[in-house]
Amino acid sequence: MKKSMELLYRTATMADTGQLQRLGLNAYGQFRADLTEENWKRFLVYLSAENTYPDLLKKSTCFVCELNDEIIGMAYLIPHGNPTDIFPPDWCYVRMIGVHVRHEGKGIGKALTKLCVNQAKASGENIIGLHTSEFMDAARHIYESLGFEKVKELEPRFGKKYWLYKLDL
Repeated sequence: MKKSMELLYRTATMADTGQLQRLGLNAYGQFRADLTEENWKRFLVYLSAENTYPDLLKKSTCFVCELNDEIIGMAYLIPHGNPTDIFPPDWCYVRMIGVHVRHEGKGIGKALTKLCVNQAKASGENIIGLHTSEFMDAARHIYESLGFEKVKELEPRFGKKYWLYKLDL
């Protein structure tokens, strides 16, 4: 019997944290060669920490893409009022957009980003932001194609250039 190849988009729950962590390690693991060993180890600590994904879920709406009950894509929309050293308090922002390496190039990352933008609009947000790096070319292309504009270069992270992007809603 052939398995369905239909993608399902839904909101994640705490029950998904194990799959989200595995996806994070897979999706961002492809960038290991782009980082120094020291910076990769720092990044890996964040990606594999027990609290990373539950903490993100507690303060966000996480959209996931599933294929045959496996989460193969994720994106977290954090509402305004959660400022960081990058994002002002009046911005909502997107974090951890990741797609399993076997499923890249199928429009999943773009669809998840659109879900975040649509949710932000529906909840009355005014500005949505995100940050991305010089080694995430495909991601930058998606964001720019959706109308996100580069605001400024950020302080380097993990030894790489990062930029702040925003989209006025």
